[in-house]
Amino acid sequence: MNNHIYTIGREFGSGGKDVGIALAKSLGVKCYDKELLDEAAKESGFCAEIFENHDEKPTNSFLYSLVMDTYSFGGYSSAPFLDMPLNHKVFLAQFDTIKKIAGKEPCVIVGRCADYALADNPGCINVFIHADLDYRARKISKKMDLPLNKARDLIQKNDKRRASYYNYYTSKKWGDSKGYDITLDSSRIGVDGCVEMILAFRKSLEKKR
Repeated sequence: MNNHIYTIGREFGSGGKDVGIALAKSLGVKCYDKELLDEAAKESGFCAEIFENHDEKPTNSFLYSLVMDTYSFGGYSSAPFLDMPLNHKVFLAQFDTIKKIAGKEPCVIVGRCADYALADNPGCINVFIHADLDYRARKISKKMDLPLNKARDLIQKNDKRRASYYNYYTSKKWGDSKGYDITLDSSRIGVDGCVEMILAFRKSLEKKR
């Protein structure tokens, strides 16, 4: 399996995290979702609550050149990094942690612009999980004990937040199929079906090499 990395972008309520967990289990590797925040906290020295409060939330401004080279700030103790707004520090620390994790072990990473952070990693497959809105609304309604209309509102709010965060920090558009290796509808093929398709896609790539 060597340096195989899988990133999972996902619509809210589509089961993207479930796909990531199932994929990681089938491969015998780790799945990083919220765990990534803990790793970033350890690496940067910030408390975990800071990462949780800023997790995949959009910001108003950012020095784009620093995203292009996560190491350009010279470390967490350098003046450029120390002078940044907190949300910028959180993003760069997370960006740096994603690269380090992918550099040391095969894994599955859910969300947090991981596909962008690992754009230069040849062993990375970028997946986006989406699903029909009614399917997602029913799922969220049951899971969170909400009326369907409230579930739809929550889905739209979270999708908008994730899209704003992703579109701002990367050079791509969240959910656009052209930006991923494979996009899958979990409402049609289910979690297991998504895992099967991802593994089949990897196998087809290996055959062409």
